[in-house]
Amino acid sequence: MKTEIFIPDYVEVLINTLEKNGFEAFIVGGCVRDLLLSKTPFDYDIATNALPEQMLECLNEFKCIPTGLKHGTITVLSSGRSVEITTYRSDGEYLDHRRPQSVNFSADLNMDLARRDFTINAMAYSRKTGIIDPFGGRNDLERQLICCVGNPQKRFDEDALRILRGLRFASTLGFGFEKETFKALLNSKELLREISAERISAELIKLLCGENVKKVLMECSEIIEVVIPEIKPCIGFLQHSKYHKYDVWEHICTCVEKAKKDPIIRLTMLLHDIGKPDCFFMENGEGHFYGHEKTSAEKAQKILKRLKFDTDTLERVVLLIRSHCFNPSDNEKQIKRMLSRLGEEAFFQLLDVARADNSAKNDFCMDILKTISLCEAKAKEIIEKNECFSLKTLAVNGNDLLQMGFKGKEIGKKLDFLLQGVIDGRFENKKDSLLTILRDMI
Repeated sequence: MKTEIFIPDYVEVLINTLEKNGFEAFIVGGCVRDLLLSKTPFDYDIATNALPEQMLECLNEFKCIPTGLKHGTITVLSSGRSVEITTYRSDGEYLDHRRPQSVNFSADLNMDLARRDFTINAMAYSRKTGIIDPFGGRNDLERQLICCVGNPQKRFDEDALRILRGLRFASTLGFGFEKETFKALLNSKELLREISAERISAELIKLLCGENVKKVLMECSEIIEVVIPEIKPCIGFLQHSKYHKYDVWEHICTCVEKAKKDPIIRLTMLLHDIGKPDCFFMENGEGHFYGHEKTSAEKAQKILKRLKFDTDTLERVVLLIRSHCFNPSDNEKQIKRMLSRLGEEAFFQLLDVARADNSAKNDFCMDILKTISLCEAKAKEIIEKNECFSLKTLAVNGNDLLQMGFKGKEIGKKLDFLLQGVIDGRFENKKDSLLTILRDMI
């Protein structure tokens, strides 16, 4: 009996058009996998035996973009949505562990599926034919296994990025690895040095945002070490602290799993304690890591720069790591000072960091989660009431001080002085009152 899978109209119309013109057409890869798992695909890819020029001819009623003609790919806009359509193909020799030197167009769907990475990504479907599954991908979905198509070592030798893709699927799907596939993952890990930093960082973020991330980070730490060698000293490093029940690496992995599924927060948790081994010392039988937030921030900056993360991500993660040892409080003045120093977005992100950090310690540390929630509620109240905690909400500005005769850097110093006075409750946030204070100082 054929399995029925829902295909959106904007995709179905493209398949129907190709079939009406005498060609085969199937949705393939990740979208089939996701649909069989009752997930909504992020996008849809179509494979066909039509050559690129034949696709362009029979889909001429749609806007077609020749995005990769030499690889047999065009992008078609259907009802405002992009769909990639690719001619069946087999790949030539891989010389750089990333891309084939050439591709050969084929009329055989099975040959096209055979070049793919994992069995769960090597299925095709159309309403006309049903599911095409020559490598047992559906069975591996049921067994919840990541298994390579064909020889695992060959698959990773061809394209080393598949190593991180495998880890990503294990993290996001909660699957384990087939025995030979896992062995080949470990054997091939050094090939990741051949992959561009941008590709690695993109896969790393997807991996970190998975539900099963702790298990993957713990089991595959040897592979992560190739990408981030700075984690090696953390693995198995005992903390000898009443606050901690895990070694440094397991604490880090638990923090990532406990954290909000936000790329900035999870990346912060991955790196927030990476400087701890450098700062460790024992005192009266208790382990201490004074200053580790600064060391971790410095290491994180180098790592993120090396992996070519964008500047905004780098700066925000480093700021959160440098600030992560703060003591949450529902004290209004303290909250205003932190809002002033960090800005609203970073302040609330820091609270998310604190939640994850304390959730990965000994049980009594969970008591602080209530304080963090009170701190968050108070901060939201301050913002809703439009209370002053930043220069933009201060009743005077630089122009007011220019008119009083202040110049250059002195303007910034005086504005900061007034802001701190307002935050501390010493001054009223009223223009006349603040200007009078400055006149009295003169």
